[in-house]
Amino acid sequence: MLRNNLGNSSNSKNEDGSVFSQTEHNIVATYLIIAGTDVIYAGLNIFFGMASIGLLTVVAMDRYLTICSPDAGRRMTTNTYIIMILGAWINGLFWALMPIIGWASYAPDPTGATCTINWRKNDASFVSFTMTVIAINFIVPLAVMFYCYYHVTRSIKCHTTSNCTEYLNRDWSDQVDVTKMSVIMIFMFLVAWSPYSIVCLWASFGDPKKIPPSMAIIAPLFAKSSTFYNPCIYVVANKKFRRAMFAMFKCQDHQSMPVTSVLPMDVPQNPLTSGRI
Repeated sequence: MLRNNLGNSSNSKNEDGSVFSQTEHNIVATYLIIAGTDVIYAGLNIFFGMASIGLLTVVAMDRYLTICSPDAGRRMTTNTYIIMILGAWINGLFWALMPIIGWASYAPDPTGATCTINWRKNDASFVSFTMTVIAINFIVPLAVMFYCYYHVTRSIKCHTTSNCTEYLNRDWSDQVDVTKMSVIMIFMFLVAWSPYSIVCLWASFGDPKKIPPSMAIIAPLFAKSSTFYNPCIYVVANKKFRRAMFAMFKCQDHQSMPVTSVLPMDVPQNPLTSGRI
């Protein structure tokens, strides 16, 4: 019997010397592929999400410089904007790579359908990562956007009471449109990222097991939706953006677009200077 067992043990080895069967090899390979795919999926979500927040902040800064600080707006070159945009994408890439390197980690969500930050493991690494991300990619951008759009609205409000209204670019300086767009942008930013921030804070300082599964699913969906409705806001709120978009779809050069309006920085009287807060 002992000889038979030894014989069976030796026969259980494959021709390549492995003690695992081909089926077991396939299971392990499938697991590794799925695990790698989940990490890539989670990393892309963080990458595009953080980059989207950075680009929203860049747009707010551009509006502030164009309308509230025309002199600084004149000094903005194409290279300057490229650097600002690259900064937003690099910031997104940095935070997407951190869980892969070891600062926090990625793991399947409670449903097992997708992969995200492993907030169920609320150790020191996760808490420090979460607090840093919320501070840099939520609180700071929100403060910058609120400051920029608030001063844009105030500057336009001060100017539209003067006698120089006809000189302004009505695409951006109409008080009602800019005010609506400012409020919508900040409100939708809060709608998109507040649930996700709440879940992360709950997991950091509370019991992750008590987070409702529905909230754990809805929060990431809200955050992902921001990449869809942000362009929609600009299409609805800005005529110049719509013209540029339609020209792009028609494969037209931007120089072929009819531009009959004047930017605030081009007004000879520089009327917005008096409206700065």
